[in-house]
Amino acid sequence: MNLFLLRPRGFCAGVVRAIKTVEKALDIWGAPIYVKHEIVHNKHVVNALKEKGAVFIEDLNDVPVGEKLIYSAHGVSPDVRKLAKKRDLLEIDATCGLVTKIHSAVKRFSKKGYKIILIGKKKHVEIIGISKEAEEDTTIVEKVGDVKDLSFKDDQKLFYITQTTLSIDDVKDIVKALKEKFPNIETLPSSSICYATTNRQMALKEITKDVDLVLVVGDPTSSNSNRLKELAEKRVKKAFLINSEDEIEKNWLNGVENIAMTAGASTPEDVVKRCVDKLIQFGLKNVKEVIYKDEDVVFELPKEVNAVLTK
Repeated sequence: MNLFLLRPRGFCAGVVRAIKTVEKALDIWGAPIYVKHEIVHNKHVVNALKEKGAVFIEDLNDVPVGEKLIYSAHGVSPDVRKLAKKRDLLEIDATCGLVTKIHSAVKRFSKKGYKIILIGKKKHVEIIGISKEAEEDTTIVEKVGDVKDLSFKDDQKLFYITQTTLSIDDVKDIVKALKEKFPNIETLPSSSICYATTNRQMALKEITKDVDLVLVVGDPTSSNSNRLKELAEKRVKKAFLINSEDEIEKNWLNGVENIAMTAGASTPEDVVKRCVDKLIQFGLKNVKEVIYKDEDVVFELPKEVNAVLTK
């Protein structure tokens, strides 16, 4: 039995930046440090930071006046920022730069008179924050079928943009439907799907023809991990999303010769290693790392943290 361990996998630059932001804030100011929402969608990461003194909240009224507040990698709405200022909180923005780019684009095009079509999952925290930038001008589209229900005046300028963690194939189909219905619709020069999301999906696509089973290591609340599992399900007989080695069942390996393993962008590498060790216990003989593309993207820490570190 063989395992193809795909690369890139696991942490992306935005996740590394977000986690380091919390860790450095704890080093500088000590506990507690408050974080709006889970810093990234992974329980292993969140629990480790809780043990160090991070406090994860959803309601800003749970943060004492004047305390430090970190925004998660997924970003927040303008209303959250307004309330933070009202409560005199020190805001530390760990929003991924790629998400910030979408916030800025939505604001910019809305001010120019465009209606915004936001492709993404309505309940995902990233989309909730972005949509609030121009709520009256924004329509959220989750699937191709939603496009037929869209209606605008003939002379209305339109702009579309996507959540960073979606399936490349699903977005391609939605965009095709949008362009067929609204030939003059505009967007940014480059895709707003995250480079890490794209790389992990492409790496998986390249290997699926050679494997019988795909294991995606990731949290069930992680959007990009779920998209990887869905992609695998369309291309192989068996695919599972697992959050730890304890979830791997030996009977999954019956009749399996070749396995591919990847990990969502918020999954720690030590969890991946434990999953590999579990497969070895179950009889895995060979492990080969398959490289699709090396990633060397690095994002600077938020200015609020950097200002203290560089004194």
